[in-house]
Parts: sequence; C-alpha cells; structure tokens
Amino acid sequence: MKKILFSAIALAVSLAGYAQWKPAGDKIKTTWAEQIDPNNVLPEYPRPIMERKEWKNLNGLWEYAIRPTGTQQPADMDGQILVPFAVESSLSGVMKTLGKENELWYSREFTVPSSWKGKNILLHFGAVDWQADVWVNGVKMGQHRGGYTPFSFDITPVLAKGKNQITVKVWDPSDEGYQPRGKQVKHPDGIWYTPVSGIWQTVWMEPVSANHITRLKTTPDIDKKILTVEAHTATGNPSAVVSVVVSEGGKVVATGKAMQGQPVQLAIENARLWSPENPFLYDMKVTLTDNGKVIDEVNSYAAMRKYSIRQGADGITRLQLNNRNVFHFGPLDQGWWPDGLYTAPTDEALVYDIKKVKDFGYNMIRKHVKVEPARWYTHCDKLGVIVWQDMPNGDRGPEWQSRQYFKGVEMVHSAESEANYRREWKEIIDLLYSNPCVGVWVPFNECWGQFKTPDIAAWTKAYDPSRLVNPASGGNHYTCGDILDLHNYPDPDLYLYDPMRATVLGEYGGIGLVMKDHLWMPDRNWGYVKFNNPEEVTTEYIKYAEHLLQLIPRGFSAGVYTQITDVEGEVNGLMTYDRKEIKVNEKKIREMNQKICNSLK
Repeated sequence: MKKILFSAIALAVSLAGYAQWKPAGDKIKTTWAEQIDPNNVLPEYPRPIMERKEWKNLNGLWEYAIRPTGTQQPADMDGQILVPFAVESSLSGVMKTLGKENELWYSREFTVPSSWKGKNILLHFGAVDWQADVWVNGVKMGQHRGGYTPFSFDITPVLAKGKNQITVKVWDPSDEGYQPRGKQVKHPDGIWYTPVSGIWQTVWMEPVSANHITRLKTTPDIDKKILTVEAHTATGNPSAVVSVVVSEGGKVVATGKAMQGQPVQLAIENARLWSPENPFLYDMKVTLTDNGKVIDEVNSYAAMRKYSIRQGADGITRLQLNNRNVFHFGPLDQGWWPDGLYTAPTDEALVYDIKKVKDFGYNMIRKHVKVEPARWYTHCDKLGVIVWQDMPNGDRGPEWQSRQYFKGVEMVHSAESEANYRREWKEIIDLLYSNPCVGVWVPFNECWGQFKTPDIAAWTKAYDPSRLVNPASGGNHYTCGDILDLHNYPDPDLYLYDPMRATVLGEYGGIGLVMKDHLWMPDRNWGYVKFNNPEEVTTEYIKYAEHLLQLIPRGFSAGVYTQITDVEGEVNGLMTYDRKEIKVNEKKIREMNQKICNSLK
C-alpha cells in the first residue's frame, strides 16, 4: 500500500512539472525537445574528465524574475524557468530578452542527502552568461564573471538542516558590453544570433573532503613515453599523497605517486596512440590520501597523442599528429540549437552533430566562437575528432585586413576589457587542457576584438606548449603562432603562404539551400551562394572540395567548411537547423571528404 501511495505521489509531482512547463514560442524545434522531462533534465554527470561517484543534479524548474538592474531581490517571482536553458530560449519556457538594463533572478529550494553528513558540499555551475552572484540561505557565496567556464562554491558553512535556498542574480549586457559573447547580439541578423543569458549548463552538487582534488592537468609525451598528471587540490596539505593508476581494459598499464603539489610521471611503454581513426583512451584513477586514508578519488581518462608542425622536404610546413602529417578537415560548428540556443536539449542531441561529422568523413571540428559543455569534448575524445577551439569574441575590431600582413588596425581595449579577455581565455584553456581532442587554440577570429596578436599568441603557446596556436583565423595577419589561416568564400583560394608555419583554409563554402518547414526565419534567410536542391548542393560542394584537393600540394594543410548546420537565418548548413534533414548526398560527401583527410598519408 505504501509503495502504491509513493508511486502515485511521484506521478503527481511529475505531471505537475509537465503542467507548469512547456516550450515557449513557435520557432522550429528538434525532435529531442519532445523528450525533455522537466523533472529529469540533462541527467548525465556533467564533468566526465573528473568524475566522482556521488553527486546531485539541480537542473529542473526554478523560480525566476526579471527586474531593472540595481534593484533588490524581488519578493514575488514572475514564474518558472527550466534550468539549464537560457531565458531567451524556447526550452526555458520563458523566451524573453534580458538586456543590459535588467537582471535575471533565480531561486530554488534543495536538500542535502543525509548520507553526505560530515562532508564539504560543493555547489557547481557549468556555465552562466555572464555575471553571476550566488547566495545560499541568504548568505552571499561569491560572484563569477565569464559565460563559458564552470565555477563552484563550498556552501558547507551556511547549510541548514532540511530545506535550503539557492538564489542567483545574473547580469548580461550581451553585445552592449566588452565581455566575450561570440555571436550573440541584441538585434539578431545574418551571421549574428539571439542573445543567451543566465544559466545554460548543468547546476549540481557533490560531497568532498575538506582537502580534495579540484582539477586534473594531464600531459602526454609520446616521444619520451611519459604521461604527466598534475592534481590540483583545495588545500596545501604537505602530508597528502597523490596516486595515479592508468589501465587498459581493466589491466594496469602504469602507476605512480607523488606528494601533493608535485606532478606524477608515469612511463607508458608501447603506448596506443589516439587518432581520429583509433581514438584510444586509457582509463585513469586518481586518489588523494592522507596518512594512508583515502580522502578523495576521481575517475578520469587520458590519451597518448602529440600535436605539432614540421617542414617537409618540399619546403611546406604541415600539421602533424603523432609525428605524421595529417590534413585537418572538418566543418565550422557554431553549436546553436533552435530550441535551446547554446544548450542542446539532451545528451543524445549534443553528441548527434559530432557523430554526423564522423559520418560525413571529416576528422576535425572548428568550434566557432563558443565553448561547449564538458561532455561535448568527452564525446569528441571518444569518437575521435580533432577540435580547433576558438576564443569567443567580444568587441568587434575597427578594420579587417585578410590579404596582407601587418595592415589591419587592431582594437585598443580598455584595461578592464583586456584583463577580462586574458582571464577568460586562461580559464577556457584550463578547462579543456586535459581533453585529448583539443589540438588547436584560436585566440581571435578575423578582426573581432583582435588586439596585441603576437603577445596573445606567444602567451597562449607558452601557457600550453602541447597544442598548436592559430593566432587569428582569417586575419588580421601577423607572423606569429604555428598557423597562417585564410578565409575565402565561397571557393577555396590560396592567396597568402608562409613556409615556416602551416597554411590553412580556416573558412570557405557556405553553400545555401532553403528547405521549407525547417526555417528559423521563413522570410529572411541567406547563404554565401544558394541552390535549389540537395543534388545541386552536393555537386557544388564536390567542386569546391576538388579545388581544395588541388591546393594541398601547393601549401594548404587544413580546411574548414562552413558549416555543419543551418543557424537561425543562415541556411548554409549540411543539415537543417532542427537536424531533421540532411541537405547533401551523404555517401558522395563522405567519399570526397575521406579523400581530402587522407591526402597527406
């Protein structure tokens, strides 16, 4: 009888959630939007590169209010919002624009599992765009600025028995501020899209010891056959020891120990190397002990791989993976969704685009002026996709010069703006450092907020020597970094060349096709060139690809096609924005793409 009563109550709660939430607006949606349960939103563990057994997901229906900037926390809220979907998105259930003149307030109750008694409780936010102030039970925990990186607070001292209250205040000026924001603008048009404000990645809690692992930094060296693991910790306890076990299919491959604060070096003999053809990952367990007692343990993974450049006998400098020439070829990926904007409706949706990239025969993705949730990079690690990671742009620069060196006028940032850029860029690199898939850092796109390019490129390379640096995709151009990156639409064109760096085609294509019933803007859409059916698009795509193939012996070492999906008013995707239609002959595209990917082997 008690079991039946409990089931009835659970069903009533679930139905109440459905009754209070539904997608807002009448824009197109993906099929995954229909699968959302507001009581079980994005339930997967959000940080697979460092996973603990115990955690609690705080996604779901929160209370929200929009109020003028500078006002006090509202006594009455406006309604419910589905976290973690941005307030401007359909899946939030709100679909309202915030703007710099307003602040967005969130509130929800939570309880801490009784089994966590005696532990320190961390409250995590995957990402909040842009400035977030957080209170727990009325006590200010802190503030975080940055729309693309996670942050957390130890909320243990302020917790109460039973119910507790989280309050979050968000301010996001979008394109009216200096902060990195990618393609978000107040008035979307053309290549500029809807703003994204507020919580847009998973909110969650986990129990830890007072001293615990906060971050893993994993660096492979295939030449020396060494894997170096650095475990950053919460406190400087000199008696604590970090232990690392690397295994393959349950069989231990290497073990190592070091005092807390010291790197652990492991000899990896006869290593299986990671590549798009064979994305092999070693299992890794990292343990923190104090006086022989385990105080923290996380599961992770690592790969042995190497990104580099090398000049060949023909005088052309090539991109290399594991000391072999590899032509990087893949689509520009904006990472936008018609229903969730920055946030994929489900994890299945998140991995779908990556799987299609592999199906199309590519080996790389350029993640364009956006940073994805951590799970996206793990999917790339597992599926075998090289990632070029852009820094989301902020201010747009005054002058773009794509066909000459040193001629473009760089932007002069305020001291505050420059400091913010450097801080956010460092946080992004720290976040993704241990993901094997990330092979290239791209600090600037074209002239969008571009400044002090040689300095930024040099800092990036010094901070992470294990990756390549593409200083400015599409210009303005300076002789710095590892890569010279050209943009040309729609057809490939090799108009500059650098024998000391890898010369790449960072953007081309943009072949448009309007597909009725799959349009974000039925009356206002565009592509760099437009055609009438998938057969014509396929023919044009292959024509451009054959031209690119001809330019590889002359110097190109990578190519990026625009783009994997339509986005809002852009109809130049290989798939529609709702991911319901593929707009090309997939078999023919795959055959052509594979020929390009294998062109340097």
